[in-house]
Amino acid sequence: MSVTAADTPNEPASVARILVVEDEPLVAILLEEALQDCGYQVVGPVENLKSAIQLAGSERLDAAVLDINIDGAISDAVADRLMARGIPFIFVSGEQKDLGLRYGAVPLLRKPFSADDLHRAVAAVIATRA
Repeated sequence: MSVTAADTPNEPASVARILVVEDEPLVAILLEEALQDCGYQVVGPVENLKSAIQLAGSERLDAAVLDINIDGAISDAVADRLMARGIPFIFVSGEQKDLGLRYGAVPLLRKPFSADDLHRAVAAVIATRA
C-alpha cells in the first residue's frame, strides 16, 4: 500500500514517516508490517528507483529503509537525495556489497534480520535527527 502526503492530510506530525525501498514483494510486506507494528507510518513500499528518487526528494520523511540492490541497480541515487535533505536512512541487503566511504556511516542490516533489529536501527537513525 503506497502512502503519500496527499493521502494523509490530517496525519499528526509526531508520527515518524519511513520511506521503504525494496523490490522483493515479500520482504517489502514484512518491512511494512514490522515498521507499522512499531508505530511508524510507512511511505511505500517502493519497488523501483525512479519512484524512490521522486519520493526521497519530495515527501516529508523522518527516515528511510533502502535495499541496496533494486532490480540489479544500486540505490545510491536515492541515498544521495536523502543525504542532501538531511534524512537519515539505513541500508538493508543480503549481499556483501561495499558502498565505499561515502556511505561509511550509514547503518547496514544484513538480511535476514529480525523485526527487533529493524526497529532498533530505525529508532537509532531517527534519534540522530533530534
